[in-house]
Amino acid sequence: MQHKGEIIEQAVRESGFSITRLAKRMGKSRRWVYQIFKSRTVPVDYIIAIGKVIHHDFSEDIEDLKHYKVSIAKQITNDPQRGFGTDKDEVEYWKNKYLSVLEKYNDLLISLK
Repeated sequence: MQHKGEIIEQAVRESGFSITRLAKRMGKSRRWVYQIFKSRTVPVDYIIAIGKVIHHDFSEDIEDLKHYKVSIAKQITNDPQRGFGTDKDEVEYWKNKYLSVLEKYNDLLISLK
């Protein structure tokens, strides 16, 4: 089993971020950061948050994160509500939806007169 804390510590030290600066960015104490470094198991959300702060992608270093990213990708691609169209397609969709609702509203107003 990987020692996630050691992997995180190495990445933080190589990034040039000071422990104090990392702790402030995370909204935690320096002691908390050192406890993370000592911990064999670190929650995925902490790993991702630290990675964002120090601009490091831990998915190549930590096996659990690879599996986590794969499962998230599968959830996104299997989500029928989520499309992979362009922004222009999405804007067009919502514009047409709005116009349809507006037309129905106007028809309703006319029928009430």
